[in-house]
Amino acid sequence: MGNRYDWLEKELLDNPGAERDYKAEWSWHRWLVGGKMFAAVCSPGPEHGIYGGRKLLTLKCEPMLSELMRKEYEDILPGFYMNKQNWISIFLDGEVPDGVLRDLCGRSYRLVFEKLTKKAQREILSGREKE
Repeated sequence: MGNRYDWLEKELLDNPGAERDYKAEWSWHRWLVGGKMFAAVCSPGPEHGIYGGRKLLTLKCEPMLSELMRKEYEDILPGFYMNKQNWISIFLDGEVPDGVLRDLCGRSYRLVFEKLTKKAQREILSGREKE
């Protein structure tokens, strides 16, 4: 994924129940919990305007925090191909500090995990596979 973010893969997969897949139709690397996406990395083509030509990390984010992050960091945009209120996309070659990225990754995981059923949450936390 690039030298600056060698830690990103481990950070995302260290979450309980986190899995990685590749969605060939979209050319997206995705991280999921309970079958639900909480992070994705893609490189949109130039036809995608401001998103094009750069590697993006897309994360779920609370709407108010999303707005604050976009105001503070020019490398954080509304989510690419996602609900623009609940997702953000971050240029991985940009100037967002690692600590901020780590925090946003953790928040994204928690937002998705908290929406899973209580049963699914218990199974993930106990380390049992889906039945």
